[in-house]
Formats: sequence, structure tokens, C-alpha cells
Amino acid sequence: MIAGKLVSLTGIIPEDHAHLFRWANDVDAARLNGPYRPADWSSHKDWCDNIGRDASKVVFAIRKTGLPGIIGYVQIVNIHSVNRSADIGMRIGDAGNRGQGYGSEALRLTVDYCWSHLNLQRLGLAVFDGNKPAVAVYETAGFEREGLLKRAVYADGQWIDVILMAKLRTQS
Repeated sequence: MIAGKLVSLTGIIPEDHAHLFRWANDVDAARLNGPYRPADWSSHKDWCDNIGRDASKVVFAIRKTGLPGIIGYVQIVNIHSVNRSADIGMRIGDAGNRGQGYGSEALRLTVDYCWSHLNLQRLGLAVFDGNKPAVAVYETAGFEREGLLKRAVYADGQWIDVILMAKLRTQS
């Protein structure tokens, strides 16, 4: 477990699966980072059951400090040990938990984990241009804009630009 003041990062446990499934099927949340595609339980369960078996991925549950329930997750994917890089993404599941600082702290803890435990040098991400709260969280955490993919995603009847951002580990 990685503990902060507001949240802790832990492994995904079976009790989390139903929450993750519900969030995967939340049309409004999907609009924040991808076209909505309904998840089926069988594929979802396979994904949950295989999280720890893929060396190119780390997935943490985000929990409020001292409480057992999951409020979101953060993923480190495409971990490349030679290039010492990866991509990062996260979701705070229920809208009532957004804007409370949980995502900001989870991101900071995850970035620290990437530098200290995975020995990475670069973290990248892609975020919808219209997802202003997420862009603000990433910028506050030190991620910088590297590019813009114009009309990169078609979702909910409209074209969406995607911002590419990255954070580089400072040399000490």
C-alpha cells in the first residue's frame, strides 16, 4: 500500500470488480476520455483477474485513507524498461468524489512510485481537450503539453481533439 493524506493506493481486490464494471459502463464518465462502449461482465472479469500478470502494466485502486471502498483507479501502462517510459491514466469513479483532491494526490503518489520503484524517466498521457478538470490536475502535477491531435476521436456525435502531455523525471 502507498499512503498519502487523502488517499491510499492498493491492489485491486475482488470486492472492487463490481465498482469498476459500473464505472466502465458509465456513459457520462466515458465522455471524459473515450467513446462509450459497453463492457460485458465476462471480459471485465477476465481483465480484473489478469491485472497482475502483465509486466507492462500496474493498476492501483484509489481508496480514501482509512476506508476500504474503492473510489477510483490509476493505471501505468505500456511500461517500457529499455526506454524507461510508460503511459498513465486514472479515473475517479463517482462524480461526487471528483474535485476533492483525491485524483491530484493519487497522481502524485503514482508519479513518485514510477520514479522510485519502476525507475522510469518519462510518463506520457492523452486527455480530451474538453476535459478541463483533468488537464488542470495534470498541469498542476508538472505534466507539460507536447502536442495536440486534432479531431482524433469521434465520440457522442462530435470530433474531439486530444492533448498529449508528459512529465520527465528531474535528474538529481
